[in-house]
Amino acid sequence: MATPAEARVDLAAIRHNVALLKDHAGGAELMAAVKADAYGHGLVPTSEAALRAGVDRLGTAFIREALALREAGVTAPLLSWIITPGEPVDDALRAGIELSASDEPLLDEIAAAARRTGVTARMHLEADTGMSRGGSPLAAWPGLLHRALALRAEGVIEIVGLWTHFACSDVPGHPSIDLQIDAFETALKLADQAGAGGSHVIRHMANSAAIVALPRARYDMVRSGIAMYGLSPIPELGDFGLRQAMTLVARIALAKRVPEGAGVSYGHLHVTERETTLGLVPLGYADGILRHATGRAEVLAGGRRRTVTGRVCMDQFMIDMGDDPLEAGDEVILFGPGEKGEPTAQEWADTLGTITHEIVTRIGARVPRVYKESGT
Repeated sequence: MATPAEARVDLAAIRHNVALLKDHAGGAELMAAVKADAYGHGLVPTSEAALRAGVDRLGTAFIREALALREAGVTAPLLSWIITPGEPVDDALRAGIELSASDEPLLDEIAAAARRTGVTARMHLEADTGMSRGGSPLAAWPGLLHRALALRAEGVIEIVGLWTHFACSDVPGHPSIDLQIDAFETALKLADQAGAGGSHVIRHMANSAAIVALPRARYDMVRSGIAMYGLSPIPELGDFGLRQAMTLVARIALAKRVPEGAGVSYGHLHVTERETTLGLVPLGYADGILRHATGRAEVLAGGRRRTVTGRVCMDQFMIDMGDDPLEAGDEVILFGPGEKGEPTAQEWADTLGTITHEIVTRIGARVPRVYKESGT
């Protein structure tokens, strides 16, 4: 490792997780959510690995993410679902990217782009079944369907998907789960009655948690996010056989002896109780290491767990190495799959009161992603 730090991504783990999720999908198509730089794992390499492993489609939050995949030569079906006014919809249509709409104004904007480009827009219509985020409220759903059918009759759009998103599928037994499935069934029935459904239209609802825990929510396609990266969508139920793909490592930049009573880092939140050796780890909050990891999160160095010592800075933090013979250049593992005794991303999330999604997606761009196969 020639850099101060790197995020090692195990592509074999990605493929393992895809195979496991395809088994859970029970024959439904599998879409891999690769938004946010593939959850921090690297958009193009991760997407290519997932496709080689048998993923049927890719999904991104934003058009620019999907365009980046097309520019990299990825030809698989792509869906983007968050579109604000004025985005490059024309480019998306020319690139064969499927788009989502939750209201009539956006549908009309996409239809206008279809007229300009001469490319029929392949549309997924999103219903809000109880999350109150994206999607059309059921009260407005018939109007959205009516407008979509008029645009379909004009030949500027094709309705290829009907979908929604769970709010609490990661909370087993939550009462909203059945309510949302019932609401989606209502939305699908209305679409069928209006003529917007049919066997050619992909119905999709299940996210990672629903893939592993809610077989009745599979429909025609399931969407894997966090699970594909080997992180449990329902931590209290275990890891489901998933393998964590990312290991975050750094090299000690400086090792130095300090006396008893030395204040460490900004604010002197930590004061040494005896003479000791401190190690400087060249990662900080600019790289996605949460500032409140201060005095809480652990790392593995020299075969032992060590707590972040003193306040996390923008580019660095300290660890107390005691009298162990560690020196500059030695490796520190912040988190990984746990095979060497290092903390996992789930441990970091639990310690810091967040979710694994935040732990991996926050790792910044100046930390290079290095791709490997298991055992290499």
